Amino acid sequence: MKQVTAFLKKEPMLTVSAIAAILSLFLTPPSAALLREIDWHTLGTLLMMLCVLEGFKQENVLRPVVRFSTRFSTMAALSLFLIFGVFFTSMFVTNDVSLIIFVPLTILLFRGGGKEHYILPVISMENIAAIRGSLLMPFGSPQNLFLYQQSGTSTANFMLHMSPLCISSALLLILFVLVLYRRDLKEKIRIDRDAVSGETSRDPRLRILYLLLFVLILTTIVTRTSLWPIAVAIVLCAILIFDRKLFGKVDYVLLFTFLCFFIFSSSVAANPAISAFLHRTVTGHEYVSVILLSQVISNVPASIVLYPFTENFAGLIYGADTAGLCSLIGSLASVINYRIYVREYPGRGGAFIRTFTLVSWAFFIIVAVPGYLLCAWPFF
Repeated sequence: MKQVTAFLKKEPMLTVSAIAAILSLFLTPPSAALLREIDWHTLGTLLMMLCVLEGFKQENVLRPVVRFSTRFSTMAALSLFLIFGVFFTSMFVTNDVSLIIFVPLTILLFRGGGKEHYILPVISMENIAAIRGSLLMPFGSPQNLFLYQQSGTSTANFMLHMSPLCISSALLLILFVLVLYRRDLKEKIRIDRDAVSGETSRDPRLRILYLLLFVLILTTIVTRTSLWPIAVAIVLCAILIFDRKLFGKVDYVLLFTFLCFFIFSSSVAANPAISAFLHRTVTGHEYVSVILLSQVISNVPASIVLYPFTENFAGLIYGADTAGLCSLIGSLASVINYRIYVREYPGRGGAFIRTFTLVSWAFFIIVAVPGYLLCAWPFF
């Protein structure tokens, strides 16, 4: 019982989603219709992504990128590389995985170079980079994956509508870095190349396997093929045959959190009184509604819950991809960033939250109004 309690405390988002799902079943009893309403396509795609991206981590697929970071000799250049490393990799390997790769690297480099006082502001900007870089691609974040699957829009149209936010965020991040190092843009840092080289792959063939599976997943997402169950089977069978131990390392928490919120959303949508209330409340206020709800349950479940009651799709997705800038709870990626930092610096969680909030809110204040105005540009 103690182990269960400890796990639930460690995973508050899963706890909240599970409680919400159980309570919602009192509103709408379980049925075959409820099961059909669950988005199994998104869950299957997410399962594939979680497995293959864990393979990426285990096989150090991005090791060349890590080693390249040792070439920079100034703090400004190194910070820009790390921040935009997160920004661009998050588009393809999701925002949380990009943080898992680059935040520990940032701590290692800055600690080794005697620049620890820059760690908090830089990883706070990396957090912003993960949130704003990942928004460009349908598979950059869990909420984008879900909303893209639901929308029916093309990948090109999706990227077109998200590009203004992505490009403006990139320019703003550069400005933030220049402000951070305004006193000395040429401040030096020395890095030990061997200290960040990382372990080699257990088997080089596994790298090729995971890269091929990743291409299969992206093709499945972009083409929206009805044969996605076959793709799921191929990915799972390939891992079972060649690297079955990986299944024990995959983080299934996000998958079960999604499932619970799908159950909650379907149950709520099936209740006429609650459905009517949410339609009146959310319609026309999607941007603000998803930002506010995300501060309570995070942007991924907020997107799932509010989607059935949304008429302005642009407002929902722009708001979901902006919500993570408001608070630590606003995005699961931010929580991951926090976890990584406090593991390295126990007892300094308060310092992280203060710096994170200051940097994120400075960014949010600048981008919130343009994001709201962009909601008038319909996706369809």
